[in-house]
Amino acid sequence: MMIRESVKGFGLSVVVLLLALAGKGQKVYFVDGFHGGVYGHYPKQYTAFINEMLAKYPDWRISLEIEPETWDSVQRNEPGNYETFRTYLADQSDRGRVEYVNPSYGQPYFYNINGESIIRQFAYGIRKMKQHFPELRYSTYSSEEPCFTSALPQVLLSFGFKNASLKNPNTCWGGYTRAFGGEMINWVGPDGSKLPTVPRYASEALDPKSTWQTTASTNSPDYIRTAFASGIKNPVGMCLQDAGWKFGPWLRKETGQQSIYTTWRNYISNVAAKGPLGDWKFSQEDVQVSLVWGAQVLQQIAREVRFSENSLGRAEKLAALSLLEKNNPFPSAALDEGWRQLMLAQHHDCWIVPYNGKKNHTWIDRVTEWTGFADSIAAAANSNSFRALFPDEGPQTSLQLFNANAGMYKGMVSMLIPSSIAASGFDLLSPSGKSVPYQLQNDRIHFGAEVPGMGTNTYRLVPGKSNPINGSMISHDSTGLVVLETDLYRIGIDPAAGGAIVSLVAKKMGNREFVDRSAGKGLNMMEGYFFRDSSRMSSAASHATILVREDGPLAAAIEVNGKIGIHPYTQRISVTKTGELVDVSLRIDWQGNPGIGDGYKQAGGYKAEDYRKAFYDDSKKLQTLFPLNLEKQRLSKNAPFDVTESTLGNTVFRTWDSIKHNVLLNWIDITDEKKQYGLAVFSDHTTSYLHAGGLAGLTTQYSGVGLWGRNYSITGPTEFSYALYPHKGDWEQASVWRKNTEWNNPPETSVSHQGGIGSTQLLRSGNPDIEITAVEMQDGNMIVRLFNPSRKTAVTTLLPSFTATRIETVELDGRVKKSFGAGKSGKTLKTSLPAFGFETILFTGVKK
Repeated sequence: MMIRESVKGFGLSVVVLLLALAGKGQKVYFVDGFHGGVYGHYPKQYTAFINEMLAKYPDWRISLEIEPETWDSVQRNEPGNYETFRTYLADQSDRGRVEYVNPSYGQPYFYNINGESIIRQFAYGIRKMKQHFPELRYSTYSSEEPCFTSALPQVLLSFGFKNASLKNPNTCWGGYTRAFGGEMINWVGPDGSKLPTVPRYASEALDPKSTWQTTASTNSPDYIRTAFASGIKNPVGMCLQDAGWKFGPWLRKETGQQSIYTTWRNYISNVAAKGPLGDWKFSQEDVQVSLVWGAQVLQQIAREVRFSENSLGRAEKLAALSLLEKNNPFPSAALDEGWRQLMLAQHHDCWIVPYNGKKNHTWIDRVTEWTGFADSIAAAANSNSFRALFPDEGPQTSLQLFNANAGMYKGMVSMLIPSSIAASGFDLLSPSGKSVPYQLQNDRIHFGAEVPGMGTNTYRLVPGKSNPINGSMISHDSTGLVVLETDLYRIGIDPAAGGAIVSLVAKKMGNREFVDRSAGKGLNMMEGYFFRDSSRMSSAASHATILVREDGPLAAAIEVNGKIGIHPYTQRISVTKTGELVDVSLRIDWQGNPGIGDGYKQAGGYKAEDYRKAFYDDSKKLQTLFPLNLEKQRLSKNAPFDVTESTLGNTVFRTWDSIKHNVLLNWIDITDEKKQYGLAVFSDHTTSYLHAGGLAGLTTQYSGVGLWGRNYSITGPTEFSYALYPHKGDWEQASVWRKNTEWNNPPETSVSHQGGIGSTQLLRSGNPDIEITAVEMQDGNMIVRLFNPSRKTAVTTLLPSFTATRIETVELDGRVKKSFGAGKSGKTLKTSLPAFGFETILFTGVKK
């Protein structure tokens, strides 16, 4: 193999160097092992090969990153090999020959999914591992892929991990962590957690002849020499081989047999330098990763995964409420299976090799299947919960709303109602019996609702005189602009500029204009380089047709129909009377498969070793642009359980050795230098963003050559949604995290002839900015997880509507942190969360 050849090229020099070092009493170490699994790569009878190599090489030590579900297959198909392997795993001391370093269920990258998903990945993975190897203990987290994110320290420590490695030397196709420090450092997470860690040394260089490995992957002469020169007394390299490779020990005699094989557990406990460790306040921008952002296949994966994450979380919360209010059985097995399939869809291979696999059974095919199943589980659970809470046995049609967020929902609700009711006329009554203004278009009703956090409310449709209100939010001004005007904004949309938003005035912020008109661009304008046409094309180059799709006193929407070159697009821009967000949905109906992005070697392709690759350059991809009237811009972005203020001068890079963190997980927020005003961009999927020269962009389309020469083609329409949130202050002062959580999790709705409860609440939070990331039921006990999306410590109260025999805060592995004693309904709990910290609360023996 190509990778193996690079090892052989300097075999003699390694031996000479190691012999010289041995003469000086200096030792060199190496962590070997395997990475993969039954979904990624783990051939039949491969366990037999591992057992054979362990027996043949008694000094060999291995670390494992194998998908936990693999062992179901091995136990079923290789029972003898399975039992032999269990004997190797039995010794979990520092002297043991096998260490398990990543038990996450689906081996995700972590940086591209939400924080609760990360917790579930480890929780379900460790649970599966206990079924096979109950004696396992987890000491060190390590991964062969760049499966890292800034908040991992608090997650790992809470699961009982003691250490970590930030190296991924042999599989850097998708990126790497920043080179920093020496033998050991404290990896400091955003919450202040400190995890002793072996970093990618400051002296650990990227391989000049590859785009997939560093010098540590083979204990190369340069790696060893520079490590000692940097003061590292016990340098350690690493390679977790792909399961399926048949090399046995990675460093053979001709390529460094003098290195001492070790597990991470043994190396950190007994070899690595002791003493006070320096702290590294690890930023999300220290995760230097890149995928083929903007490709349709990645957009599809990211949107499907995001939708399932949100749906399953809401379904669990509603099911818990249904259990406590109506003794409706909690669908644990079904929801567990939903999470299982979602976790497989979060597998790193889905994102980096989406086309791999057999016809109709590629990673992208399986993601659609897995997330589709998860979504059906969530939908069925919601339907069941609503039926239990609101049995269809009352005389009047009612609208039921469930708010899965911590704070009170106060905003517009839009839902379909029965055609017979819509046609006959009705009055809409609030839970207190007051008449509620509403807007009706065909069978869709818009009305302002209030729903308690983690609770429900019911609005009744009373037959009789129709009582919708009239009014309009759409007009045309003298310059030809279409104007959307709400209580908060006056938005000007220019048909002559392709339907671009050329003005966004915040009426309650001193009529501040948020669009930089001098840039000659609009907030939703699209622009990119079409390399087959050798032309930079813009949506503003053609006149757009603007249609009014909805116009009333409470909600309004226009449809922009324009073209980018020959390619038609439709944008729907929606607002509500008092809403703080401007919602935009986009559809581009591509004509054929245009090439979009950097034209570098698109015709002939490039070699894997080529540092420059076309898909790295976001500046030439089709971008949805946001020219903002904000001077000396500052940019912040969220990450799992974290928010990072960017220190990048710009996000543009073109080569593998200059990767910059440009990942947009949920949102970016751009402010002026003094942070007096800002605008957040919310995305319905993980993607990349552009920020250069004071211009921000949301990556909208790439079509061309990706990794390994694969053509990431356009195969149909491009569709996604985003939202704009103008505000005062910075992201925290404007509660951007909470607004985005609410955008991702609007109220669940249902229509019935209600005969059940009206307003109810599972628990009440005293701090609406605290996110309730999870409510789970396990064996009659409830687990509630809170997250503090703030740079400051936050104190909150919780008021449960149920009783519990015992209430405790616990670590993710079950260790008790604090006991509150028994809990009565109406008993207030008070807890403190550090900046960007989460807390898990266990309610034992819950009942109404």
